[in-house]
Amino acid sequence: MSSYRSAARLLAALLSTCALSTGGAFAQTTVTSAPPSSFTLGNGLQVVVIPDHRTPVVTEMIWYKVGSADETPGKSGLAHFLEHLMFKGTEKHPVGEFSQTVLRVGGNENASTSVDYTNYYQRVPREQLPTMMEFEADRMTGLVLKDENVLPERDVVLEEYNMRVANSPEARLSEQVMAALYLNHPYGRPVIGWHQEIEKLNREDALAFYRRFYAPNNAILVIAGDVEVADVRPLVERNFGPIPAQPAIPAQRIRPQEPEPAAPRTVTLSDPRVEQPGVRRYYLVPSATTAAAGESAALDVLAQLMGSGSNSYLYRALVVDKPLAVSASASYMGTSLDATQFAISASPKPGVGFAEVEKVIDDVIADIVQNPIRAEDLERVKTQLIAQAIYAQDNQAVLALWYGGSLTTGLSIEDIRSWPDRIRAVTADQVRAVAQKWLDKKRSVTGYLIKDTATAKREEKRS
Repeated sequence: MSSYRSAARLLAALLSTCALSTGGAFAQTTVTSAPPSSFTLGNGLQVVVIPDHRTPVVTEMIWYKVGSADETPGKSGLAHFLEHLMFKGTEKHPVGEFSQTVLRVGGNENASTSVDYTNYYQRVPREQLPTMMEFEADRMTGLVLKDENVLPERDVVLEEYNMRVANSPEARLSEQVMAALYLNHPYGRPVIGWHQEIEKLNREDALAFYRRFYAPNNAILVIAGDVEVADVRPLVERNFGPIPAQPAIPAQRIRPQEPEPAAPRTVTLSDPRVEQPGVRRYYLVPSATTAAAGESAALDVLAQLMGSGSNSYLYRALVVDKPLAVSASASYMGTSLDATQFAISASPKPGVGFAEVEKVIDDVIADIVQNPIRAEDLERVKTQLIAQAIYAQDNQAVLALWYGGSLTTGLSIEDIRSWPDRIRAVTADQVRAVAQKWLDKKRSVTGYLIKDTATAKREEKRS
C-alpha cells in the first residue's frame, strides 16, 4: 500500500523517458498552459486545482507537511509507520472500506513518505471525487487505532525494512552515506527508520504524531483532472471546512542545520551479496528553497550535463572514452526544504579500482570549472530539462506530484510554473560557478560498495 520513496524520485522515474530534442522553442514555456487555481479555507487548508479535461478522470492527492525529518529523536520511522496505519479505518469507515471502494470503481491509490512530507492519493473516475474526498477528510481526524492492527502493521514495516534495506547492499550503503553526510540535520535518519527504533514504535506514538501533525493547516490538497475550481470548492468546503485547525502547528518548521563541512568523509560497505561494486559521492548542496537566486536551476543543468544519458560528460569519460565503468550518472535533488544532495555514482568494470574512477570524476569536475562549456552541450541539456516539464502535462498524477512536492517544501505556484524559464536562463558561467562552489570535496561523502569475498566463500562451503 505504501512506499517511502520520495515523490521527487517517483517524479524522476516517471519523467526518465521524457527527454527529447526540441531546439530552443520553449524559452517561455511554463509547466502548465494555464495556471492552476488555488484557495485556502478558513482552517488553513490550501487547495490547488489543476484542470485537465482530456479524460474523465481525477487525481486527489493530499500532502501533509510532515516527514521523517520532523520526528522526535528516538522515534525514527514514525512518519512512515503512520502512513501505513492511515489505511486502518475510522469510526465511520472501518478498515478496508476506503481501499475496497477505490478498487470497486476502477481506481488506484497509494501513499508515500519522504523526509519533508507524507502524501496520499486516489485516481478515480471524475464522478467518484465526492466519495474520495469524504473518505480522505474523514481520516484526517477520525483514525481509529487498536493494538490488534497496529502491532501487526509494525511487523509489516519491519519486513519492509528487511526487504528494502537489510537485504539490499545498495540501500544499506545509501543509508550509511546519508548518515555521514548529515552530521546535525535529521535528513541523516533513514525515512523508514532505524531498525531498533522501529521495533519500539507503538499505538501511542502513532496517535500522538497523528494528532500533532495531521490537520488542515498543515496540509495541501491537490486536485488534478477533469474538474473546475467552481465544482471543487463546494466539495472541499463541505468535507474539510468543518475540521478545526491545529493551533500548535508552527508557521515554519525549524530544524537543526548543518555546520559548514570541514573535511571529506568516506564510507565502505562490504557485503557478500554484492555483484557489482560501486562508488557514490554525495555533496551537500542547497535546495531549490535554500539556494541563492539562479543556483538551483544551475545545479539542475549541471547534473544533466554531467550525468544524464549517454552524451553526458561522466558517461562519455567513464563508459565510452576509457572505458573504466559500466555505468555513470549524476543527479540533483532540488525538491527539499533544507540542504540537499548532488549525487554522482559509477560502477567500475572488473579489475578497475575505485581510485581510477574517482580520478576521472575529479577531472570532469575540474574541466567544467576551468574551461568554457560548449554552447551546444548547454543548449542540449537545457532543452532536455524543459522537455520534461512539457511532458509532465501528459499525466495528471505527475502534475499533482510536481505541485505537491514543491509546495510542501517551501516553493510557490509561480516558482513551479517559472522553472522552465529559469532553466532556459542558466548561463555557462553560472554552471561553472556552482560546480566550483558546491562540488568541493570538503562538502562530500564518498561511499564504496565492495564484495565481501571471504564471507561469500565461507557461505559457499557451508551450502
